[in-house]
Parts: sequence; structure tokens; C-alpha cells
Amino acid sequence: MQPDDFRFSHALRVRWAEADMQGIVFNGHYLTFADVGITEYFRAMGQTYSGETGANGSDFFAVKTLLEYRSPARFDDMLDVHVRIARLGNSSMQFLIGIYRDEELLVNGEIVYVHADQSTRRPSPIPQVFREAVVSFERLMPEGVTA
Repeated sequence: MQPDDFRFSHALRVRWAEADMQGIVFNGHYLTFADVGITEYFRAMGQTYSGETGANGSDFFAVKTLLEYRSPARFDDMLDVHVRIARLGNSSMQFLIGIYRDEELLVNGEIVYVHADQSTRRPSPIPQVFREAVVSFERLMPEGVTA
């Protein structure tokens, strides 16, 4: 996985509270970094949680997270959180994540979200407006979007 495999990235600096006494980032914080990256991805795509993603009593819920640790980040490192949607199904989508320091891949992973009714948490189709925004942002061909 290379940085060029992603259309979007978001820079952030490791804060003191995210590192242990040796200055190494605690592993749980990488999921927060990924979440910040996904939030900024939505924003760059023009789809915020208060917009179409949460319309009509529905929302996206994380159902699977997988992170693979390759090398540690340290206090005060500048990181780039790379994000892309690798699969867009009827009611779910798979994000791929790459967290880099310069060109070095520190952590890679995937996060799967399901679009669902907020009260019942039962899956529902991803809104067409959101789907079109993803296809346009990622420059996916419609046939590249899986059902």
C-alpha cells in the first residue's frame, strides 16, 4: 500500500497525551487517528454527519475495524492519515486506511460501516446522494461500485 493509492489524506501531529512515557503512541490512538481521517474525508467529499449521512433517522455505524501495526509513531511526529473507500455496497462500505510518517507506512487497516436506521440499527440502503458523492470523489466508474 503506497500513499499514491489514496486520493485523500489528512495531516495531524502526535500530541503528548497520545504517547506513553517512552514517547511511543499507544496503539488505541491509531483508531482515533483513522476516525479523524474518515471524518475529514466526509468533509472533503461535502458529506458531513449533519448532512445526508444522518438524514431521515439513519446513520453510519462501524461494524468492523482491523488495524495492522508495522512501526510506531512517536510524540510530535507529523502523520498523514490516508483514506479511501474500497467497496461501496448496498448498505455498507469499506474504508482502507494507511497512516504514514513521511513515506513510511506505520499502520494500515480497514473499517467497515453499515448504513442503518438510528433507532433499530437495521441496515438500510446508502442514500443515492451519498453514493454519487463517493463515486465522484473517488472517481470510481459506476460499474466499479459493488452491490
